[in-house]
Amino acid sequence: MGKRVVIAEDEAIIRLDLKEILEAEGYSVVGETGRGDEAVDLVATHQPDIAILDIKMPGIDGIEAARRISANHRVAVLILTAFSQRNLIEEARDAGVAAYLVKPFQRGELVPAIAVATARFEEYRAIEDEHTRLSEDVPTHEDKLRTRQMVDRAKAVLMDGHGMAEEVAFAFIQRTAMDRRVRMERVAQEIIDGDLTP
Repeated sequence: MGKRVVIAEDEAIIRLDLKEILEAEGYSVVGETGRGDEAVDLVATHQPDIAILDIKMPGIDGIEAARRISANHRVAVLILTAFSQRNLIEEARDAGVAAYLVKPFQRGELVPAIAVATARFEEYRAIEDEHTRLSEDVPTHEDKLRTRQMVDRAKAVLMDGHGMAEEVAFAFIQRTAMDRRVRMERVAQEIIDGDLTP
């Protein structure tokens, strides 16, 4: 059985298109709605692998829905937006969104965007698990966000400076941290500062 998905999109025709594309690709759509607040409830009820949220919806918007979902569930969140403004994208990332797709999108763009969201979500989980494993104190949302931002910056350095693919760059950071028994944040800082290279 394919990955389980909740769709929240207030335009019924786009919601139907999403469902058809996903089901044709082997995904299982377990819930759909046109409201952000209902999306949060559907995720709680169905515990999907992925939540696809429109950014502008009645009830609560997609960013607030993503924030609530990410705070309480381990679900990869993909945002659909007609806007590509940097501040919205950064706000979405800070709310736990793993990837976004700008509307109108082509059929062939959806599955790769879900793959990116799923891969980044797995990275976020690895960072959270590391925080939990290495902390006496419960890590705050800000701690996890700071680590995620540092790791993203270090990945960019490795990708730009050493031609690494994103997943290879993350694996290097994670493996180095585990081998040295230090946090990924520390390894990321060393990469950013130029003190550590592959």
